[in-house]
Amino acid sequence: MAVTAIIIAFPGGILTGLASAVGRGSALDRIVMLLATLGLSLPSFWFALMLIILFSLTLRLLPGTGMSSAVGGGGPLDVLAHLILPALALAVVPLAVIARYTRSAVLEVINQEYVSVARAKGLPERLVLVRHVLANTMVVTVTMLGLQVGFLLSGAVYIENVFSWPGIGQMLVDAILKRDFPLVQGGVLFVSMTYVVINLATDLLYGYLDPRIRLA
Repeated sequence: MAVTAIIIAFPGGILTGLASAVGRGSALDRIVMLLATLGLSLPSFWFALMLIILFSLTLRLLPGTGMSSAVGGGGPLDVLAHLILPALALAVVPLAVIARYTRSAVLEVINQEYVSVARAKGLPERLVLVRHVLANTMVVTVTMLGLQVGFLLSGAVYIENVFSWPGIGQMLVDAILKRDFPLVQGGVLFVSMTYVVINLATDLLYGYLDPRIRLA
């Protein structure tokens, strides 16, 4: 669930933040920033309940609980259908954070001299944005992604309970309620090690994204 939420939040936050920065002051910019503010303000568990009410109970498009259907379920498509709503509920906060920081980083870079030179050479605007603007903001974006991993791991605890998803979060809650302290310690250690490893990978990725860091 956390991996799927990252897949949704990372490219989604970059694209919305870039579009907001390019159209600074436009209606799109205001709408994106409003939605990002709402995404940061609304509790994830409340947003999860709203998703269940809308898409599962009202529209009956997606299942609202469990990892697979009770009858005839368990296939890849069935698990994917059950994964959509929990992943969206978990991804909303990281997506909003990445969008806001991407917008700020792009606004700092987009008026730099090397961007003006690239445009003066006649490069297409899309190529300028991708190669010269977005590429120089990826360190900030990846940093925010690494920091948001902690939220994804902790947020999965109550999102899994809202959707009755059999994951590590629900396992930890059950272990706490049953006073199974060795299981709680093992779960906390696993989550902590995962967070440390991902942040280490993020630090190592800096050198690839910015050669100045690798040569420093």
